[in-house]
Amino acid sequence: MSRKAKASPYLKRPTDPIEIDRDRSVAGLLAKFEATSFQARNLAIAHNIWLNMLDDTCTIVLGLSGPLIPAGMRRLIAWLIRNRYVDVVVTDGLTVFHDIHESLGRQHYQGSPLTAASELQAHRIARLYDTLLSEEEVQEADEWLRSFVNMQDMSRPYATREFLNLLGHELSEIANEDGVLTAAYKARIPVFCPGVTTSPLVRGIAAGRIDRRSLFLFDVIQDVVEMAHILVGSTNVGALYFGSSLCSDFVCQAQATGTVVNARLRPLKYVVKVTLDGLLNGGTLLHPVEDADNWSRAAKELRLVTAYCDPTIALPMLVTALTQSATRQIKSRRKPTFTLGRDLVMSAA
Repeated sequence: MSRKAKASPYLKRPTDPIEIDRDRSVAGLLAKFEATSFQARNLAIAHNIWLNMLDDTCTIVLGLSGPLIPAGMRRLIAWLIRNRYVDVVVTDGLTVFHDIHESLGRQHYQGSPLTAASELQAHRIARLYDTLLSEEEVQEADEWLRSFVNMQDMSRPYATREFLNLLGHELSEIANEDGVLTAAYKARIPVFCPGVTTSPLVRGIAAGRIDRRSLFLFDVIQDVVEMAHILVGSTNVGALYFGSSLCSDFVCQAQATGTVVNARLRPLKYVVKVTLDGLLNGGTLLHPVEDADNWSRAAKELRLVTAYCDPTIALPMLVTALTQSATRQIKSRRKPTFTLGRDLVMSAA
C-alpha cells in the first residue's frame, strides 16, 4: 500500500465520482457536479451563483447572443423573463430577428450541416449550421419590420431599448405565444441590442433608407446611457452571459460610463459566462483566464465563473434546475421596476 501524501493546504477536497441513482432532479445532478471537476463543476457553480443573485438585492442582467432561438431556446428565455428570474436583457440582433420570425408564426426546422449549399439554395432555404428556415419567410419578416418602422416618428432617433419595447407591444397583439420581446414587454423589463448593425434585424430598415421612404435612426449612445443609469441605480448587479462577448462588452462599457455619472458606482457582484469562445478562439479548457479587470473594477466579493459549454446545453440544464431549486428565492425576491417610455426610469428593489 502506498504511503499517504504529505498534508497540503491544496489537497483538502477530493473529487467525488458521480453515483448512478434514481434521482431525476436536474438540480440534484448539478449538486453532484459540485464534487467533480472541469466544466461539470463550473456548471454547478453557475447554478449556485444564479441562486445567490436571486437571494440578494440584485438587478440581474441576461446576455444572449448567437442562434439560440433557431436552436429551440425561445420558450426557456421567455419563461425566465416572465417569471422575473432576470431583470434586464442584452442581446444581439440575430436573437431579435429570429424571435420576430417565430412571433410571426414561422418556424425553424431541423436539417443537416452536410447538405450541399447549392441544394438548399435551389429550394430557397437558409441554414444556420444544422437548422433551416425559408428564405421567403425571412423576406416576409424583413417586410413586416419595414412596415413597422414606417409607422414610427422619423423626426427623432430611437434607442434600441425603446424600439424593442414598441416592437414587443406590436408583436404581443398578433403572436400566439410569448417570445423574448413579447415576454419582456409584458413583464416591463428593458431589452437592449448592441451591435444591431451586424445582424439581419436591420435589413428591412436599411431597405427603407435606400429607397428614401424611411429616415429611421437608432441612437445607440442612448442605450449606453440608459444601461449606465441602471447600473448606478442598482444596489447590486449580477450578469448571466450566454454566447459571445458582445453583451458583456456592452455592459462593461456602460459600467465605465456609469463611473462618469457616479464615481462610487459598485462593480458587478456576480458574473456567469457560458460560452465556447475560449475554445474556438484558441483558449485553453483547463486554465481559463478569469481576469477581474475585464469586468471593470472587480468587486471584492465578486463571484465569477466561466463554463466552456454550448449554451444550448447549459441553458436548459440551468433553467430546469432553477425550477426545482429557486422556489423560495423567487417568492421572496425584491425586483427593480421600470417605466419604459421614450425615457427609461428605474426604481431599485
